[in-house]
Amino acid sequence: MPSDPPALSRLQPVLPSPLQPAEDERFARHGVRLLLKRDDLIHPDLPGNKWRKLSPNLAAAAGRTVLTFGGAYSNHLRATATAAAGRLLGFPTVGVVRGDELAGRPLNPSLAQCAADGMRLRFVDRATYRAKADPAVLAGLLSDCGECVVVPEGGSNALAAQGCTALGRELHGRADVIAVACGTGGTLAGLAAGLAPGQRALGIPVLRGGFLGDAVRELQREAFGGPAGAWSLDERFAFGGYARTTPELHAFADDFEDRHGLPVERLYVAKLLYGLTTLAEEGAFAPGTTVAAVVTGQPWGVPDSSR
Repeated sequence: MPSDPPALSRLQPVLPSPLQPAEDERFARHGVRLLLKRDDLIHPDLPGNKWRKLSPNLAAAAGRTVLTFGGAYSNHLRATATAAAGRLLGFPTVGVVRGDELAGRPLNPSLAQCAADGMRLRFVDRATYRAKADPAVLAGLLSDCGECVVVPEGGSNALAAQGCTALGRELHGRADVIAVACGTGGTLAGLAAGLAPGQRALGIPVLRGGFLGDAVRELQREAFGGPAGAWSLDERFAFGGYARTTPELHAFADDFEDRHGLPVERLYVAKLLYGLTTLAEEGAFAPGTTVAAVVTGQPWGVPDSSR
């Protein structure tokens, strides 16, 4: 992985992120200990896996324009401007946004923040977005936007997976199972590779489709040359798909916030915590197991109390 240029030091991440116990009888009555890996406190604008995935990509970009992809409510776009990083480090950014019907409409808060951070937004129809990895489609986008360093949707590529190995290393000897919510698979691929023998990573996908296992295997092949570390997926907790929630999930998240004083982001973190609570109640973890849940972000608009 390329070394960070001096500019990246201006971002001042808090590493390693805190590891906090969460006393919860739903785990304790099964002999399971729950820890919260507070990656949401790494940086106020680039929290959690966004910092870990983006920092090696930004180092490789070396100040050149960064082009990346996301939906209308993309945490990835907001963090990269890939949006905030562009503002903080002073490099141009382009965000290719799924949904040409959004062009000309008032921007939602997420995209408005991207624009405020200096990101140039390029809206494309959904068919073009689905084909964004096609060389011809990508060439067309680049011809419109000029010379750019391309960072994939969600920031997941070989560099991102390599950056996330540090998350695994920070947890050596601290937990038996380390769980993370998954969108594109880069965090899980790197987390598993960074763990010590005897530890395992558990991914909770936040979208449907059943493709994530292949994506993680391909990322590990590109980043590490082949399989790395022990990992598995439980695909039961997508709650309808990406960016979708249900009243049941919101009620769970509200209750978790009341129990632990932790602001629970709904699209990733709530699904992770719901999944882990269900697994504990199902007896999926042997008595004596320590489970660490990686908190990858806070609800949009919640101030970072660590700063």
